[in-house]
Amino acid sequence: MAIVILDYGMGNLGSIQNMLQYLGEDAVITSELSVIEKADKLILPGVGSFDAGMAQLESAGMMGLLKDMVDNRKKPILGICLGMQLMTKGSEEGKSEGLGWLDASTHKFDFSQVSGLRVPHMGWNHISVTRAHELVADLDEEPRYYFVHSYYISANNPADVIATASHGHTFVAIMSKDNIMGCQFHPEKSHRYGMMLLKNFAKI
Repeated sequence: MAIVILDYGMGNLGSIQNMLQYLGEDAVITSELSVIEKADKLILPGVGSFDAGMAQLESAGMMGLLKDMVDNRKKPILGICLGMQLMTKGSEEGKSEGLGWLDASTHKFDFSQVSGLRVPHMGWNHISVTRAHELVADLDEEPRYYFVHSYYISANNPADVIATASHGHTFVAIMSKDNIMGCQFHPEKSHRYGMMLLKNFAKI
């Protein structure tokens, strides 16, 4: 079983699967623990609120298996949008603890003192690659991706940051710690740029 897209009730699952299948990758959407357990790689998508996401993972019964696969078996996992935020220690959006896989925290964009900047940050935006990583191999010189988010990630260790973007201020666009990777944007909505990132993930 190559890539498993985790179905816990929060995310753009079909679009991710379609892009991976277009690339010739074996990708399945499932909530079945017996299928998840056989995955070579995992994708944790997510659209919605932080506490709801954590509650859905818990109610789906995935938490223990995911922690075993990621922490102990070191399976590569990619968090997308809310999925990456759930990998942090916690969020200003809610009270739940995050998965804690990334040494980072999630904060709300606050432009109450600034005119002309909207929340959510929505639409195409360029990213700046800050360090070499397999996930960003062979990207165009000025890669751009589609974002939709009201919360952003702040990393405690700059060495974990792969790429940044800017909306009012700089924030983490892609980060990684060992086998754990995440992107704030939606690769499945980002055409050839997103296709390249998912292709790179499939190669890892």
